[in-house]
Amino acid sequence: MAQANWLKDFPGAVTVCDLEGIILQMNEKSVKTFEKDGGRDLIGKSLFGCHPPAANEKIRELLTTGKVNAYTIEKNGVKKLIYQAPWFEKGVQQGLVELALEVPFDMPHFLRK
Repeated sequence: MAQANWLKDFPGAVTVCDLEGIILQMNEKSVKTFEKDGGRDLIGKSLFGCHPPAANEKIRELLTTGKVNAYTIEKNGVKKLIYQAPWFEKGVQQGLVELALEVPFDMPHFLRK
């Protein structure tokens, strides 16, 4: 069975970097999201040139510790869940994946038992 290319048109922005903060992959939503910053031309460039000092500090921490960082933002009337997590190859951290998913302002929250 051929592997599906679900990532290309996934409705959330997916951006992947290596341990040096170099952008390796961007899906179409990520390219469009960062179009004003260079879009697809950002692949091969450093994340550190695109962020303010406090964000760069957080990225370095995540690349060093392998921790997850999750939060919500609002920009231009759109609320997003930002989820940054390490990715691994053969059990060794190789970099970070950032998912940026649009979410409703009144998103329900359920307690499961």
